[in-house]
Amino acid sequence: MSEVALPASLRVFERGWLSSNNILLVDEDRAALVDTGYATHAAQTVALVQHALAGRALDTIVNTHLHSDHCGGNAQLQAQWASETLETLIPAASERAVREWDEAKLTFRATAQTCERFTFTGTLAPGARLKLGGIGWEVIGAPGHDPDSLMLYAPEPRVLISADALWEHGFGVIFPELEGESGFAEQQAVLDAIAKLEVATVIPGHGKPFTGVDAALQRAYSRLAWLRADPARNAKNALKVLIVFKLLEVRTLRFAALQAMLADAAVMHAAARQLAPESAWPGLLHELTGELAKSGALVLREDGIEAPAAVA
Repeated sequence: MSEVALPASLRVFERGWLSSNNILLVDEDRAALVDTGYATHAAQTVALVQHALAGRALDTIVNTHLHSDHCGGNAQLQAQWASETLETLIPAASERAVREWDEAKLTFRATAQTCERFTFTGTLAPGARLKLGGIGWEVIGAPGHDPDSLMLYAPEPRVLISADALWEHGFGVIFPELEGESGFAEQQAVLDAIAKLEVATVIPGHGKPFTGVDAALQRAYSRLAWLRADPARNAKNALKVLIVFKLLEVRTLRFAALQAMLADAAVMHAAARQLAPESAWPGLLHELTGELAKSGALVLREDGIEAPAAVA
């Protein structure tokens, strides 16, 4: 892979799970942050931004979508710069859910995750244009992983902020398919849209920025075809991702707590129902956690699971 060269006005804070990457764009007029990480990392997000801005105020927050790992730092950033005029732009399709703080629609409770309530000052829809870091950006719809998700594309430096629509090795869970809604077709269309753009560098929601976009697209197309061939694969992947995400937050989980999560968290419940009848969920959890233990993602205990020491 060739060396990644980014505009001088753009800085990427590559975050480990649980947080998405944060992209800081600074010019003479505005300091903007794209995506703000998870709630438990919010203080660290504030510290990173403060250090990078060296006394300058943050002017704008942009959220590509409102999964908890992309907007969980919003509230603390808003509190930190409460005396300033801090603009917060969210996807237009999510406006009502945020205004009413509908946690079911926002998926926080549905995925057994948390997000402190935040406000917003404006919205972004596909087709909009904005200037961040002295660079002109086009807003592109990116349904698939999340119906409301957006990407930001800068034609002149040929940079794509892809959120979870394209990673170097895949893309985010196709959540709509878990609840019987269309998501695979939308993800296919998003990949097709990216393929038509002139992109030199992708800044994904997770992982390092990368070039080699054509190869990444081919891997993504291959993975999507594999998931579409058997939708249970998407459900199984979703449960594994959500279990590990929660485990990284709380460090240990008893099997009884995992079973309660399947019952109470609507997205996890829907995924489990695609894989097994409810009476078989204890066995399903042991199967999934066993596979995750073999991959090194967690450690099995007699009564539950714990995060491996390597990510403590």
